[in-house]
Amino acid sequence: MQVVVKRPRIRLDGEITNKLIAYLAKEFGEIEVITDADEELVEVTESDWYRSLRGSISPGENMKLYRELHGLTQDALGRRLGNFTRQNISNIENGHRAISKNMAVALAELFDVSVEKFL
Repeated sequence: MQVVVKRPRIRLDGEITNKLIAYLAKEFGEIEVITDADEELVEVTESDWYRSLRGSISPGENMKLYRELHGLTQDALGRRLGNFTRQNISNIENGHRAISKNMAVALAELFDVSVEKFL
């Protein structure tokens, strides 16, 4: 069984008592309970949904997604990449400027993902 609480983000896996579920629902309101024992968790990048979506996501949109997932501002990302301005980062995220191969490598190292995500 899996219980997911939207706000604050809480995820519990395993045997979860009805008493705990009732408490979480009372305390946080919206919760999701997944009880399908056959449900198999799949790496999102291996799913058909992701593969179909991947073709429509630009390298700049991917950069923005990873930047936000890591809690970085455009300024902070620019500094980590080597003195890029906030405007440079914004232009890349909005598709007005391309990501260079060197920057793609730096982004891949920074976010610990494949360089192909940014090319």
